[in-house]
Amino acid sequence: MDHNTTFVYRYSAKENKEIQEIRKKYLPKEESKLDELKRLDGKVQNSGVIEALCVGIIGCLIFGTGMCLTMQVIGSGALLITLGVIVGLIGMGVMLAAYPIYRRMFAKAKEKYAPRILELTEELSGEKI
Repeated sequence: MDHNTTFVYRYSAKENKEIQEIRKKYLPKEESKLDELKRLDGKVQNSGVIEALCVGIIGCLIFGTGMCLTMQVIGSGALLITLGVIVGLIGMGVMLAAYPIYRRMFAKAKEKYAPRILELTEELSGEKI
């Protein structure tokens, strides 16, 4: 009897890990309940930020234009100083409107996502809210 059979075994943990990482990129992503909870919470927390920033920046630009007119950087004369004060006050009003815009949008998002967030927290924590 001839026993010339050989067994070849190759194993590389590094290669296997790399293969699994590449494979993971192409598998369909399944979102866990905790991931969904984090995503929804992030949506609520970040809602209204961009809109409020845009309104605030526009208000700052209007206010700055009013300051330039008042300090006679742009033009000169009593009429432009008066116009600059009025434009500056309008800019202040626009800047002051940014926070209520943020709060309103935050409240809408909170109202929209609250039932699902509470449902997920109840499922994940096991506590009845």
